[in-house]
Amino acid sequence: MVRIATYNVEWFDALFDDDGEMIEDDGWSGRHDVTRAQQLAALGIVFTAMDADAVMVIEAPDDNRRRSTKRALEGFAHACGLRARRALLGFRNATQQEIALLYNPDVFTAEHAPIGDETGKKGAVDAPRFDGVFRLDLDTDAEAERITWSKPPLEVALTVTETGRAVRLIGVHAKSKAPHGANGPDEVMRLAIENRRKQMAQCIWLRQRIDEHLARGESLMVMGDFNDGPGLDEYEKLFGRSGVEVVLGEDGAPELFDPHARLALSRRVGAMPVTARFWIHEEKRYLQALLDYIMVSRDLMTPRPHWRIWHPFDDPVCYRTPELREALLTASDHFPVTIDIDL
Repeated sequence: MVRIATYNVEWFDALFDDDGEMIEDDGWSGRHDVTRAQQLAALGIVFTAMDADAVMVIEAPDDNRRRSTKRALEGFAHACGLRARRALLGFRNATQQEIALLYNPDVFTAEHAPIGDETGKKGAVDAPRFDGVFRLDLDTDAEAERITWSKPPLEVALTVTETGRAVRLIGVHAKSKAPHGANGPDEVMRLAIENRRKQMAQCIWLRQRIDEHLARGESLMVMGDFNDGPGLDEYEKLFGRSGVEVVLGEDGAPELFDPHARLALSRRVGAMPVTARFWIHEEKRYLQALLDYIMVSRDLMTPRPHWRIWHPFDDPVCYRTPELREALLTASDHFPVTIDIDL
């Protein structure tokens, strides 16, 4: 049995200096009213409690000519005594929020294994490599727009050392639909719809890649922050479905499975599973949403895996463990999602 997790750590990068050393001081972190020392301590508690064999880290520390994602994450893992202590990075990006895998080298071998053709600026219509350009008509002008990922998905070829079982992982941080920078209700609507179109296009691109893997009979896990979910905003009606539904599979396509997504799709009213908690300053309240998923191919359902959202209030163990409950609230605005599976 192994445990694989996805965890969006809000502004993880702000907790490290250029040498990859943790900054454990009273200076403010990227989280509101939380110091760097407080966030690091909380993250240590959460990662230790999860005790995962592999963690897809969303918003991992930055990687550039001066900074190293691998150095920062491996230093963090060593300081916390984590079994998942080796870091793997795919295509770096310019947002200071990388996608990286922390994994246990005693359990897995892992390599960055992107597929798809490279593209120039003109792009391609058939699932190009995730650091390229995807062409898709997003509206009704019969003109294909050029879509890119600000954070290209991380494609991992993961192998279980003991059994030789091979699994493909795709770590995702999809386009946010929030209308940041909008002035006035008209611009809010315009940006929200434009961002949803881009997010939907990324999900269509991703689904093309999923179809390739499933056609080859490969075991597949798609995980991360999709910034989307069924019924999440009013603009979904304009598109007929959410990006998550596209990625899961529709219209007879081979389906991926995530129990939390299935519950949300089947229940438009009533209690929903949630993985993120944001403070809405204008309304003086918290907004909770289901944004983070671990979707698996049909063959991975055979060993009857178990999913868990580490929510500080909804998960009984987290709630009854005050240190962990407070750490989850301090560490990030997202909560980890794990899957325990026999590979």
